[in-house]
Amino acid sequence: MESFGTRLHRAVIERGPLCVGIDPHPGLLAQWGLPDDVQGLDRFSRTVVEALGDRVAVVKPQSAFFERFGSRGVAILESTIRQLRDAGSLVLLDVKRGDIGSTVSAYAAAYLDPSSPMYVDAVTASPYLGVGSLAPMFELAAEHGGGVFVLALTSNPEGAAVQRAVTADGRTVAQTVIDEISQLNMGASPLGSFGLVVGATIGDTGHDLSGVGGPLLAPGLGAQGGGAADLRTVFGSSLASVLPSYSREVLSAGPDVAALRAAADRVLADCRAVLPAR
Repeated sequence: MESFGTRLHRAVIERGPLCVGIDPHPGLLAQWGLPDDVQGLDRFSRTVVEALGDRVAVVKPQSAFFERFGSRGVAILESTIRQLRDAGSLVLLDVKRGDIGSTVSAYAAAYLDPSSPMYVDAVTASPYLGVGSLAPMFELAAEHGGGVFVLALTSNPEGAAVQRAVTADGRTVAQTVIDEISQLNMGASPLGSFGLVVGATIGDTGHDLSGVGGPLLAPGLGAQGGGAADLRTVFGSSLASVLPSYSREVLSAGPDVAALRAAADRVLADCRAVLPAR
C-alpha cells in the first residue's frame, strides 16, 4: 500500500489543500433543524458526505460527537467512514488518543488496522505520555499506509503551560515533539506520513518546523478566529506542508448541499491565495 504521505500529497494536488471537519455538536444540529439524537446525527453526517466527500482532500470526523450517543453513534461513525472512503476522501479521525503499552496498541488496532470497522487513513494523537509511547501507532501506520498527526502547539490557552515548558536541554516540550516527528519522517518523499497539529491562531510560534517533512494540520480557522492569512505568521517557510482545517465555517452553511459546497470552495480559494502551489 502507498504511504499516507504519498496519498495525501496526491489528494492535495487533485482536490486542493483543505481539510473539513464533521463536528455534529448540538448547536449545529439545531441550526440545521435536526434533532439532537442519532437520527439527526445520521442526517447531518450523510449530508456532509454528499456535499464534500467527492470534493475535499481530507475529511475529519470528530469522534467525540459520535461517541456521545453510545454504540448507535459509533455505528454511524463507522458508516460515515465507509461513505467517505467510497467518495474518495482521505479520512482523518480526530480522536487525540494517547496511552502506553497494550492500551495504545489497542487504539492503533482500532483505527489503523485495515481489518477494523473503524479503519481510517490517519488519526490524531496526544504525545504527552511521551512521543515514544505512541510507537505502536507509528508502527502500525507505517505497516498499513496510515498516518498519525501528533499534537504539538495547540490554540487552547491551557496548552502553553505544558507545550512551552522548557526541558533540561533547553528545548520546549513542543520542540521535542516536533524534533521526534521529524526523525520519523526522515527520508520520506514526497511527504512523510507523520504530521503535527499546530493551531492557526497562535501567531509566531518561536519554534522550528522546517525539518518536519510531514503534514502540518492547522485547525482553528474560520469560526475559531483564524484566517488563511494567519498561516503565513504561524508557519513561515513551512507553508508548503500546511493542511488548513475548517469546521463550523463550512458546516454552518448547511444543510443545503450546494451551500456547503460553496462554503468549502470559498475557504479553499482563501487558502490557495496564501499557500504555495502544489
